[in-house]
Amino acid sequence: MEPTSGPVAPSKATDENVATVASHISDAGRPSSSHDDAKSTKSANIDAGGVANLQQAVARGLQPPEIILRLTPEERVALEKRLVRKIDWRLLPMIIIMYILNYIDRNNIAAAKLSGLPEDLNLKGNEFQTAVSILFVGYLLVQVPSNLFLSKIGLPGLYLPICMAVWGVISASTAAVKNFGGLIAVRFFLGFVEAVYFPGCLYYLSCWYTRKELGLRTALLYSGALISGAFSGLIAAAINANLAGAMGFGAWQWLFIIEGVITVAVAFIAIPILPNFPRTTKWLTEEEKALAIWRLEEDVGEDDLAGEEQSVLHGAKMAFTDMKTYILLLLLVGIVSSGGVSNFLPAVVKTLGYDSVKTLLLTSPPYVLAVITSALNAWHADRTGERFWHITLSLCFALIGFIIAATTTAIGPRYFAIMIMIPGVYSAFVVALAWISNTMPRPPAKRAAALSFINATSNATSIYVSYLYQDWMAPRYVIAFGVNSGTTLLAIASALILRIILTRLNRKLDQGIRVEGAINALPGHAAEHGFRFKL
Repeated sequence: MEPTSGPVAPSKATDENVATVASHISDAGRPSSSHDDAKSTKSANIDAGGVANLQQAVARGLQPPEIILRLTPEERVALEKRLVRKIDWRLLPMIIIMYILNYIDRNNIAAAKLSGLPEDLNLKGNEFQTAVSILFVGYLLVQVPSNLFLSKIGLPGLYLPICMAVWGVISASTAAVKNFGGLIAVRFFLGFVEAVYFPGCLYYLSCWYTRKELGLRTALLYSGALISGAFSGLIAAAINANLAGAMGFGAWQWLFIIEGVITVAVAFIAIPILPNFPRTTKWLTEEEKALAIWRLEEDVGEDDLAGEEQSVLHGAKMAFTDMKTYILLLLLVGIVSSGGVSNFLPAVVKTLGYDSVKTLLLTSPPYVLAVITSALNAWHADRTGERFWHITLSLCFALIGFIIAATTTAIGPRYFAIMIMIPGVYSAFVVALAWISNTMPRPPAKRAAALSFINATSNATSIYVSYLYQDWMAPRYVIAFGVNSGTTLLAIASALILRIILTRLNRKLDQGIRVEGAINALPGHAAEHGFRFKL
């Protein structure tokens, strides 16, 4: 879209505001004469940086609250560190534990396959693959309306745990199914309720953390999925070895019962722990609350509340008419489709020739490595503010893994391929998720719609991916790994296109040009206040 106006000239009022802020900070932070020689170089640097940051914010047209203006730069730094630490400890452990259980309840059917489920339910042909894929039909239908509803009610600390308790009950009830029809019904409704959690959490995090903090926190959240992959195999192996036939239940039935009951218990524990949004959180002091709100506004140039744009329908319209939404969708479709191998990793590992217990144990190391590489990759992406290379280089490792796995069945090379394909896919995935929020930070309703739409649609690829790992395709799974290679290349190409578009938009913004909508999406108000897209 062509620019709608020329460079935006700074106003006289803005200059006066900058001077006022400088005076505020100078007076508040000026040390007494007895401390003149004691001031450290580090402290001086913090002061200078704090003054510059606040002056820059005011020069961009933002209005800090009085409670923030009264802080010295050192006090601001100390308060922000304390605030982020408090948010991290209150928020992250619980949502990670919840996501571990979310992923276990969704994917424990893969372990159940090795624990006798197909035989006990007399599944034939493609019925097991259909049972896996039907979950994603429900998953696809609910995510967008759920995230829009969440952005409207503003109660994630209550909404997410309640949904968790419901899916825990549904998951546990899988143990009671007697045939293919019952399994299909339970899996559909499980996907319907589980769909709420992950996109809801992505939106939840974006309401608490700045863009430079979001990549690592997204990786930590998604580590729940990877940890679940590591430990679900160990849990299933233990149940297979110790509970098969106990009290008349098969090992696969105990798997669903135990994991479902744990999910419900954790859901009730989460309700009093999780906060909602900064404005309504009681365990923050007034200073911390003001800073939590201000630093998000300072980060992108707009408050997280934006008048008419807070409308759910308006936000959804903005997301669906933004070309960047669809480029990000292609990026995530490529990554999620390639990552579909994780749903059938026990079956792939079984081609190495080991028994069921050893196979389940061997599924853990790739996920353990993925936890480490994903966290390091996201941490470095946040530290540098870069996204493209952190995604594409990770995908290159995954691509190498898919090619090796398709060309050999030798134990050493194939297990090496598994050890790099899983970390490669997930290291790229967590940074790509952060890139969505980075690219569409405001208004919240648009961000919520984009996150849920992209996540839901990309997960729909799991419907067809399920049919790429049928038993008759073993041990090579050439078609599956060939498709994975193609979708990995699609993701790399999409990331390149998005980088080119964002670079051009940033160049216009550097010239002081306000680009209305920026392909129907750039926050015009934020653009005037110094917003830049992360590349």
